[in-house]
Amino acid sequence: QLQASGGGLVQAGGSLRLSCAASGLTFSNYVMGWFRQAPGKEREFVATISWSGATIYYADSVKGRVTISRDNAKSTVYLQMNSLKPEDTAVYYCAASRVTWAAQAMGFYDYWGQGTQVTVSS
Repeated sequence: QLQASGGGLVQAGGSLRLSCAASGLTFSNYVMGWFRQAPGKEREFVATISWSGATIYYADSVKGRVTISRDNAKSTVYLQMNSLKPEDTAVYYCAASRVTWAAQAMGFYDYWGQGTQVTVSS
């Protein structure tokens, strides 16, 4: 089970830190990812981190503004988002994958959290 939290309403230029706590799986064996879905749009990749944290990828749309990290001891993955823009408004989902690389495609992810709403006002 993946439980995402930390979303909310923030003004443009502000920051939020999302958290995703995992239970019922061996967290350190999973690649973790963040995805988002804006109203009327398809779900899209945001960031992914390998099981060790050594490999990280970001979507071009968030690169330089977002940092993904993980704490295997706490079975938690984080998404620090800075300089938020109105176009970052979406439901943010965390996901876990059993593949051995930092996957960016949704099809590689086995488990999904329920999502947390991020709303950025202009």
